[in-house]
Amino acid sequence: MANIKLVSWNVNGIRAVLKKDFVKSVLSLGPDVLSLQEIKGRPEQVEDGALDAFAGYEKIWNPAERPGYSGTAVFTKIKPKDVHIGIGIKEHDTEGRVITCDFGDYFLVNVYTPNAGEELKRLPYRLQWEKDFQAYLKNLEKKKPVVLCGDLNVAHKEIDLEHPSANRGNSGFTDEERAEFSRLLESGFLDTFREVDQSPKKYTWWTYRMGARSRNVGWRIDYFCISKDFRPAMKTATIHPEILGSDHCPVGLTLSNL
Repeated sequence: MANIKLVSWNVNGIRAVLKKDFVKSVLSLGPDVLSLQEIKGRPEQVEDGALDAFAGYEKIWNPAERPGYSGTAVFTKIKPKDVHIGIGIKEHDTEGRVITCDFGDYFLVNVYTPNAGEELKRLPYRLQWEKDFQAYLKNLEKKKPVVLCGDLNVAHKEIDLEHPSANRGNSGFTDEERAEFSRLLESGFLDTFREVDQSPKKYTWWTYRMGARSRNVGWRIDYFCISKDFRPAMKTATIHPEILGSDHCPVGLTLSNL
């Protein structure tokens, strides 16, 4: 069997992106498993036939209770042994932020991390989320390796955004959020893209304002992270800025056939 291709993408609204070139562009990446964040809708709200091209995929949805907000989905050609929705904490699980798939040799965890928000109003909640979510990951890791993917809503280092000095202390680049990502890595996870590419100006999100994307003025806030012991299975880690349709672009991870 060939290598396993994983793709993750914050689509900023599944219904909106389906009206663009989403299906053709994302299928061009050849994903065996496609993880989506910020779907902002429920499966019954997707137009009939809009997902026909994904007929060979099992579709797993975790919409938020609040309409038009947050939410995650996983489309997979590989049948999971088990699926778990949320992290088992009601305070967090109403927002549809986590889907865990047990693929036998590893867990895939698709996450849309909460944003700290305007004036950092939600930063205390975000930091509590980090504590609870990382505990969830480490409990999973006691059983088998974890592949974590999604929009983590943080640029880890200065290399990960275009204007670090101007954005210091802003949502997504506070010392607290960056420290939490460091804590995740220190606990035994690897930032797969930085395992293979240490170059600057590699971004996954661009504001819609001021032609930021055309000028590549962006942030890298979408990731694949893996348990350190799973490093031998990693073949490639990629960013796909050529894929349009959202203010984010897809990121990819290829695993050797296990």
